[in-house]
Amino acid sequence: MTKPTIVKFGAVENADGGDLQGWIAVEGSPIMQTAVQHTSEDGKVMSGTWRASPGTYHATYTDYEFVHMIAGRIIITPDGGAPVEVGPGDAFVVEADFKGTWKILEPVTKHFVVVVG
Repeated sequence: MTKPTIVKFGAVENADGGDLQGWIAVEGSPIMQTAVQHTSEDGKVMSGTWRASPGTYHATYTDYEFVHMIAGRIIITPDGGAPVEVGPGDAFVVEADFKGTWKILEPVTKHFVVVVG
């Protein structure tokens, strides 16, 4: 069978629950769901949809991530850095050495692409 060259993301009702590795809830009781909807053949690129409820996580990244916000609002603050607010329609990247907080102000849905370093 030929590998598809276009992969359209589907529904995320069966997304995996539980906090991602390197993410620790530090305020409130946020809940996240991650649906990995495509992985490259070599396993180095993953993409999908992520959802989270309000609260704050401290996150430690080891991989590069591209994000496109679909819904919700977040204030992302690097340790020792200035806060950045993102919302619906925003696109941004998070470098692999990021450490800081994600304060989720409104329920979030985002599409992501992670490049495993």
